[in-house]
Amino acid sequence: MHRPSLGRALILLSLVLLPGIGKTAQAAPLMGYIEGAGKNTVSVVQTTPFGNAGRAAELQRAVSDNFSLLPFVEEINARGVPGGPSVEAPGGKGVNFERFVLAGVNLLITANWVDSANVEMRCFSAGEGRFLFGNRYAVPGGGEGIRDVADKFCANFLDAVIGNGAFFRSNLAFIRTAAPRKKDVWTMKPNGRFLRRATNLPGEALSPAWSPDGRFVVFTHIDARTHALGVWDSTTRTVQRITFPGNTVIGPAFMPDNRLAVSLTDGANPSIFLLNHRFQKERRLDNSMAIDVSPSVDASGARMVFTSNRYGNPHIFLKDLRTGLVSRVTTAGRYNSDPSISPDGTVVAFARQEGGGHRIYTADLLTGQERQITFGPGSDEQPEFAPDGYFITFMSTRSGQKRIYVITRHGGTAKALPTGQGDASFPAWGPAPRSPRQGSS
Repeated sequence: MHRPSLGRALILLSLVLLPGIGKTAQAAPLMGYIEGAGKNTVSVVQTTPFGNAGRAAELQRAVSDNFSLLPFVEEINARGVPGGPSVEAPGGKGVNFERFVLAGVNLLITANWVDSANVEMRCFSAGEGRFLFGNRYAVPGGGEGIRDVADKFCANFLDAVIGNGAFFRSNLAFIRTAAPRKKDVWTMKPNGRFLRRATNLPGEALSPAWSPDGRFVVFTHIDARTHALGVWDSTTRTVQRITFPGNTVIGPAFMPDNRLAVSLTDGANPSIFLLNHRFQKERRLDNSMAIDVSPSVDASGARMVFTSNRYGNPHIFLKDLRTGLVSRVTTAGRYNSDPSISPDGTVVAFARQEGGGHRIYTADLLTGQERQITFGPGSDEQPEFAPDGYFITFMSTRSGQKRIYVITRHGGTAKALPTGQGDASFPAWGPAPRSPRQGSS
């Protein structure tokens, strides 16, 4: 399907969104209108805010911090705009948009502090001089109030630009190394807010996965004697370990109904099993005698990708869970692993070994086309689709240590996420609450 260019997309966006302040305007999603790996970026500028200078500056910094994590956003220094960063009115009336266009601005943001506890924020297309979206935000008291507003605005920004603001609404789990044989599950917002350690067990946690209802994070756990399925309950803040015959637990992944797919040993090699809601073995999901690991299931529960050596080297395979049909996704390369299927079941991200490291690729299940989306340096592994199907996190050693980065499904400039001290790996996205346009606050 043809995707509109950046300029054309902004024109379309201005036509389908209604001006005004209140709920974020309704719009047809424009997911993927930014074409190519880094070929098109959105240049954004925050204009001089109206009112409440102290809190206004703090909010601008928080929005800038969020924008810095988005691979396709380039924030322009407002001082480079001819005539300065001020506008005549926050609602856009009488604004000379041409001078912003001369500075290379695509999107212009205004902020109007109605009082100390309420701010109106609007976004305009500079090239068209048109209102795109806007909302009034209540600013909670306390130290996190400003950042709450920044997250809500940036989620609305992504609602408008890519059709889904889950990036700033969802949570991320990952593994952080405390010592050579001590690795724990940590959770945070993707921008580093609410960074917390979830587990503190002797041994190593690996491969976390969120349940669709957001209650559980499951993971592989290895101590001195056993491999186990670790289960962290976010409501009780408790952790349990569940062992299975064969002493192998690899790469758990939730199904949409909160059941679990995981590789367990049943015979000579690991096979993929379905566990029920009590994490008890229910049935096998594969039917080969090969090593089958790392399941990933789409949001419908109809498609599962996994890694298998059934034809010799590790490759990515797709199983239709309704018909049982298995097809091969990758044929190139000698070592393909870590598959993650997009929520809509159309694209698979995976790691391919090349030279001394790995690179992240995507495979389009509709066209069969592959695309390399990371290029190092270092090694890039463990890709994971975000709930919006647009962003992909992965672990990379490009900085000299293991860190978690985010890119889009089209590639582009990878941005490091703030995970704190120590090596960070195995990123796993949690479910995102429903967006305001879907009826939540």
